[in-house]
Amino acid sequence: MSSTRLKEVCSRIKHVALDMDGTIYLGSRLFPFTMDFLKLLRDNGIGYSFLTNNPTRSIDDYLKKLKGLGIEASREEMYTTAVAAIEYLKIHMPEAKRLFVLGTPSMINEFQQAGFEMADVDADDRPDALVVAFDTTLTYDRLCHASWWASQGIPYIATNPDRVCPTDRPTVLVDCGSLCKCIEHATGRTPDIVIGKPNPDMLAGIRHRYGLEADEIAMCGDRIYTDVAMARNAGALGVLVLSGETTLDTAVNSDPQPPITAVDIMEFGKLLIQSRD
Repeated sequence: MSSTRLKEVCSRIKHVALDMDGTIYLGSRLFPFTMDFLKLLRDNGIGYSFLTNNPTRSIDDYLKKLKGLGIEASREEMYTTAVAAIEYLKIHMPEAKRLFVLGTPSMINEFQQAGFEMADVDADDRPDALVVAFDTTLTYDRLCHASWWASQGIPYIATNPDRVCPTDRPTVLVDCGSLCKCIEHATGRTPDIVIGKPNPDMLAGIRHRYGLEADEIAMCGDRIYTDVAMARNAGALGVLVLSGETTLDTAVNSDPQPPITAVDIMEFGKLLIQSRD
């Protein structure tokens, strides 16, 4: 992208959708540039929302985490794949009431508050649908039972395709995409739909809520295959930041290239402001 085209594209941005882990914080550590970036957006009349593929926390729990890190946010500024999955079920599968869910208690509570019932680990308790998410509380018997229902052909929804979750700890956090691969290897079944990024519907709520065109939104995140891909699928501006999962080597060798690759969100923020000069 030429510098003239880059300035033109950035000058149209009225709202920034922000991935969370790997973009504004890593694990439990807020990046030192995050607060200055958010202030930069507010001072220049640019809106922002928090958009995450990580459904392990409910909206309320995410807002508590953000507040603990010093970020005040409202429910309207927060969108997770659990919320997107609930919306999908209500719109496309209104008959589904009882679910078997691989997910954390916080996420399951979000589904229950939305009116869904949870099926037990019981071959006689047939659910209307299987929902697989990033589950840090996963037990072997629940994984096996989810695989059983997948093998039986019931509707099967995954909340996100992420293979791992970014972390500042010396471990690998196995995410939803890897659990789905495990189920696929065991049963031959893949999800009927993967709700989260790169599904462009994740940006639809923001676009309609604020009355924006797709090219007035920038999606900032640390993954090419979710964040940048979703922006491309939705017609928004994809911005890759190198503060999380993706390395510079991976970014340079990706095809197609992200429209913008920045060291972090603050570098992108400065580019946004320069485009308005």
